[in-house]
Amino acid sequence: MLFRKRIEKSCTYCSYGTQLEDGVILCTKRGLISADDACRKFFYDPCKRVPKKAKPLNFSKYDEEDFTLGD
Repeated sequence: MLFRKRIEKSCTYCSYGTQLEDGVILCTKRGLISADDACRKFFYDPCKRVPKKAKPLNFSKYDEEDFTLGD
């Protein structure tokens, strides 16, 4: 969830951090840091959070009859 009350602290989605490369964040408070780090200045920015991709749907359990409209 993007807007839940308890957010895990991560510099990846902190308003003070800017992602440079994979795993490297430029923080205005602490400089270059790892994406896994978090500090007391963490301020959640929901626009930086990228939701996980949805799993593809499995239609193999349905047959052709399930997709017809009645008689």
